[in-house]
Amino acid sequence: MTARASALEVVQLEVGLLQNFCEVIGCPQTGEAALVDPAFEVDRLLREASRRRWRITTIFLTHTHDDHVAGLDEAAALTGARIVCHPLEVAVARGHAQGPLRVEAVADGAWTAIGRGAVQALYAPGHTPGCVCWYIAEPAAVITGDVLFVGSCGSASDPRAMLDTLQRRLGALPEHTRVYPGHDYGKTPTSSLAWEFAHNPALRADTLASFCAYKKIAAPR
Repeated sequence: MTARASALEVVQLEVGLLQNFCEVIGCPQTGEAALVDPAFEVDRLLREASRRRWRITTIFLTHTHDDHVAGLDEAAALTGARIVCHPLEVAVARGHAQGPLRVEAVADGAWTAIGRGAVQALYAPGHTPGCVCWYIAEPAAVITGDVLFVGSCGSASDPRAMLDTLQRRLGALPEHTRVYPGHDYGKTPTSSLAWEFAHNPALRADTLASFCAYKKIAAPR
């Protein structure tokens, strides 16, 4: 699917008072589009899509912490879009989207078509058990939610899983992949995986002990 997929456009917007980043992903050829983590200011997100003549058919969730799904009910109701998330997050997502709306569990590695392009689900446990990073092959981009920030990473409910996600799962992506984090906590809104592996202490930590030392948390036994 990736070999024939057309390029998608990723538009990053900062919303709300918690420095949240949300993304609008669109296929310029068909106008089909998706939202990622519609947290706050849903009207702004939809205006941006409308300005580009994109129609929202899908809502991707990186995870269901309140500051990432506060606007989910509104966004789903206004667009009728299907909601796609990790199986462990389906019940919470349904609680935020009342009515005859679709909440679908996605398999690890599965591709979801957006127009003539596609977005891949990469299971990314560690911040929460049900985190998903969303990878776009063309152009190479990954939307990381609270798993990876520019220059740091999110809290680790499971440090061992978090380290595996950062080192193995994200490390397997092309180094030029553009990183779109869930919050504006870094020096720049986005970066590349190459920059992160060179400069981010969360990614430079090559052992569980060094990762836990960086996060100032006890290493699990």
